Amino acid sequence: MIKKQKIHAACLDVLEKKINIARKGMEEAQASANNETKSSAGDKYETSRAMSQRERDLHARQLAELVNMKKTLATIDPDKTCSKVVLGALVETENSSFYISASLGALEIESGQIMVISAISPIAQAMLDKKVGDTFEWMKKETKILQIN
Repeated sequence: MIKKQKIHAACLDVLEKKINIARKGMEEAQASANNETKSSAGDKYETSRAMSQRERDLHARQLAELVNMKKTLATIDPDKTCSKVVLGALVETENSSFYISASLGALEIESGQIMVISAISPIAQAMLDKKVGDTFEWMKKETKILQIN
């Protein structure tokens, strides 16, 4: 199993990149709205400005969500070993490996795939508080937990 510290660091790196992209997108949309000049076409100016504002708001929401994920990651000690499935646990099952932390999806680390999922995701909810050797049902299929770190 890949070390939890490497997975945690990779998650922070991915989040930092996504935060920078969202921040840049928000700034560009704001600059676009600010640079829009009043035209004789009347409503064209207002429509274009409103579209830029909506785009800015979308990036702002994404940024806020990403910052919250980063805060969640900051509460996790990657050096702490977990004895059951909780926030911060690295879980290996018969089929996949999961890091219960933030909703980042599949990450390729050391030529292995880890599903980085939020503790409130449905699959994490099915696993919560389970221990090594326990099974959980996901999509009408029983899956055994082989290892927790």
